[in-house]
Amino acid sequence: MDTTAWELLLPEGMLTYFNVSSVSKNEEGYWISLVEKELAPSEYQGRKIHSKGFHMETTIKDFPLRGRACYLKVKRRRWVDDSTGKVFSRDWDLVAKGTRMTQEFASFLKELH
Repeated sequence: MDTTAWELLLPEGMLTYFNVSSVSKNEEGYWISLVEKELAPSEYQGRKIHSKGFHMETTIKDFPLRGRACYLKVKRRRWVDDSTGKVFSRDWDLVAKGTRMTQEFASFLKELH
């Protein structure tokens, strides 16, 4: 599937920072695996940093597709600042507080209630 098609299915802006690494379907629903791109966070531009692997994968429930649940399996990068040795990650605002759902899906459900 090309990037344009993914933009229709995934939360807005997701493809700016993530690549789709795999997609599968089972009796539970669709599983879309996303891996954070190796793009340095803008607040660290001009500093010497490098990727230091990944956090454990997080599963987030998103809008259903074709009547089936849709899960996003997200792998976020860890970074290290070479000058301080500090390990950090981007501050993502993907998941609604207190849930394992995307903010868009949680807002949609809240409106239905």
